[in-house]
Amino acid sequence: MKILYALQGTGNGHLARAQKMLPILENYGELDVFMSGSNSQLKLDNYDVKQRQGLSLFYNQLGKISYKKIIKHNSFKSFLNEVNHFPIDDYDVIINDFEPITAHSAKKKKKKIIGLSHQASLLFDETPKVKNKIGEKIIKYYAPTTTHYGFHFETYNDSIFLPIIRDKIRELDTKQEEFYLVYLPSFHPNEIIECLSSVKESNWKVFSPFVKTKTTQFNVEIFPIDEDLFTQTLANCKGVLCGAGFELPAESIYLEKKLFVIPIKGQYEQMCNCEALKNIGVDYSYDLSREKIQKWVDSSKIIHKYFPDQAEEIISHLMTQHSV
Repeated sequence: MKILYALQGTGNGHLARAQKMLPILENYGELDVFMSGSNSQLKLDNYDVKQRQGLSLFYNQLGKISYKKIIKHNSFKSFLNEVNHFPIDDYDVIINDFEPITAHSAKKKKKKIIGLSHQASLLFDETPKVKNKIGEKIIKYYAPTTTHYGFHFETYNDSIFLPIIRDKIRELDTKQEEFYLVYLPSFHPNEIIECLSSVKESNWKVFSPFVKTKTTQFNVEIFPIDEDLFTQTLANCKGVLCGAGFELPAESIYLEKKLFVIPIKGQYEQMCNCEALKNIGVDYSYDLSREKIQKWVDSSKIIHKYFPDQAEEIISHLMTQHSV
């Protein structure tokens, strides 16, 4: 049996989940891995990943979606060509983590394709959401699938699973040292320093795609992206200040770290995630608010949820229900 696992390369969450799922899928047949998009710092070692440009989202230095950059850096002509020429008929089972080339190729060829992504959870009525017609259409049509299963912070529907936590995270020895981890890749470090340097009795370790070497200003250290250093910093930090993505907030909750999220402006998925996190008590702001971050630093509130390791069970269910 030939299996295709296709994933989105924008952001780190899709790759973090793939690190857990791919070794399990290899037990079911011949596995190919395909990824489109950019803006991810994680890697899939030991896999021959076929990669194409696809369609990626880009942001300005103030944390907002940049439509100018999206138009400039994406080639829609190239995307359509990739859709038309992708060998989708070669595969018996296609699992898609919000990847548009294979999704539209399968739709064109009327092939069955399984959606397995966090974004798919937003297709269910029970999931917390904000009202945004454009965002809803992007989730529905960007990477359409014939069957979909989602991941979220809670099981709002029988087809929604709890987050996949990587073995690397589950096996961490954690501490509560006197610093906070910051991952806000859509904000320029200068914006972050301006805000956090005035937060009293706090130290910050910021990981940013904008820098190549470590720098320090006041109580803020800025590091280039490094997966191993980031993971160790996550293990030892007191709390996490990050965007309202999915994997990092889920890992922070699992590790019993204080959590504060700032959704990317105009990013529908993150706004919806913020609603869900708000519902379970996580602190948040819609901008870099020194006052709200100071209040969070002064608080001892920690939201903890245990997410069991269900990866093998999920893959077994998918392969039993949908394999040829």
